[in-house]
Amino acid sequence: MKDTSHQNQIPNLRRIEGQIKGIQTMVEGNQYCIDILNQIKAAKSALSSVENKILNKHIEECIENSLSSDKQLNDKIEELMKVLKRK
Repeated sequence: MKDTSHQNQIPNLRRIEGQIKGIQTMVEGNQYCIDILNQIKAAKSALSSVENKILNKHIEECIENSLSSDKQLNDKIEELMKVLKRK
Protein backbone atom coordinates (compact mmCIF):
# COMPACT_ATOMS: atom_id res chain seq x y z
CA MET A 1 0.00 0.00 0.00
CA LYS A 2 1.34 3.42 -0.94
CA ASP A 3 1.96 6.09 1.64
CA THR A 4 -0.54 8.92 1.51
CA SER A 5 1.02 12.34 1.19
CA HIS A 6 -0.27 15.16 3.33
CA GLN A 7 2.23 17.72 2.07
CA ASN A 8 -0.63 20.07 1.18
CA GLN A 9 -1.31 20.44 4.92
CA ILE A 10 2.16 21.89 5.65
CA PRO A 11 1.07 25.53 5.11
CA ASN A 12 -1.87 25.00 7.46
CA LEU A 13 0.37 23.43 10.08
CA ARG A 14 2.85 26.29 9.80
CA ARG A 15 0.00 28.76 10.28
CA ILE A 16 -1.11 26.84 13.37
CA GLU A 17 2.46 26.87 14.64
CA GLY A 18 2.44 30.64 14.27
CA GLN A 19 -0.84 30.84 16.15
CA ILE A 20 0.59 28.80 19.02
CA LYS A 21 3.67 31.01 19.18
CA GLY A 22 1.37 34.04 19.20
CA ILE A 23 -0.59 32.56 22.09
CA GLN A 24 2.64 32.00 24.00
CA THR A 25 3.58 35.62 23.40
CA MET A 26 0.16 36.74 24.59
CA VAL A 27 0.50 34.71 27.79
CA GLU A 28 4.02 36.02 28.40
CA GLY A 29 2.72 39.54 27.85
CA ASN A 30 -0.16 39.10 30.29
CA GLN A 31 -2.76 39.82 27.62
CA TYR A 32 -6.47 39.85 28.39
CA CYS A 33 -7.78 36.33 29.12
CA ILE A 34 -10.61 36.50 26.59
CA ASP A 35 -8.21 37.51 23.83
CA ILE A 36 -5.97 34.55 24.67
CA LEU A 37 -8.96 32.20 24.79
CA ASN A 38 -10.16 33.45 21.40
CA GLN A 39 -6.74 32.67 19.91
CA ILE A 40 -6.70 29.23 21.52
CA LYS A 41 -10.15 28.49 20.04
CA ALA A 42 -8.92 29.61 16.61
CA ALA A 43 -5.84 27.36 16.83
CA LYS A 44 -7.92 24.39 17.98
CA SER A 45 -10.36 24.95 15.13
CA ALA A 46 -7.53 25.12 12.59
CA LEU A 47 -5.95 21.95 13.97
CA SER A 48 -9.32 20.20 13.87
CA SER A 49 -9.67 21.19 10.22
CA VAL A 50 -6.29 19.62 9.38
CA GLU A 51 -7.25 16.52 11.36
CA ASN A 52 -10.49 16.17 9.40
CA LYS A 53 -8.75 16.55 6.05
CA ILE A 54 -6.20 13.87 6.94
CA LEU A 55 -8.94 11.60 8.29
CA ASN A 56 -10.97 11.99 5.09
CA LYS A 57 -7.95 11.17 2.96
CA HIS A 58 -7.23 8.13 5.14
CA ILE A 59 -10.76 6.86 4.67
CA GLU A 60 -10.79 7.56 0.94
CA GLU A 61 -7.39 6.04 0.19
CA CYS A 62 -6.07 3.76 2.91
CA ILE A 63 -9.30 2.11 3.95
CA GLU A 64 -10.60 1.88 0.40
CA ASN A 65 -7.38 0.12 -0.63
CA SER A 66 -7.87 -2.46 2.11
CA LEU A 67 -11.33 -3.49 0.84
CA SER A 68 -9.83 -6.42 -1.06
CA SER A 69 -9.09 -8.26 2.18
CA ASP A 70 -11.46 -8.66 5.14
CA LYS A 71 -8.49 -8.97 7.50
CA GLN A 72 -6.87 -5.79 6.21
CA LEU A 73 -10.19 -3.93 6.34
CA ASN A 74 -10.86 -5.03 9.91
CA ASP A 75 -7.33 -4.03 10.92
CA LYS A 76 -7.75 -0.59 9.36
CA ILE A 77 -11.13 -0.06 11.01
CA GLU A 78 -9.76 -1.14 14.40
CA GLU A 79 -6.76 1.15 13.96
CA LEU A 80 -9.02 4.07 13.08
CA MET A 81 -11.36 3.44 16.01
CA LYS A 82 -8.43 3.48 18.43
CA VAL A 83 -7.33 6.86 17.13
CA LEU A 84 -10.84 8.31 17.25
CA LYS A 85 -11.36 7.15 20.85
CA ARG A 86 -8.29 9.07 22.08
CA LYS A 87 -8.93 12.39 23.71
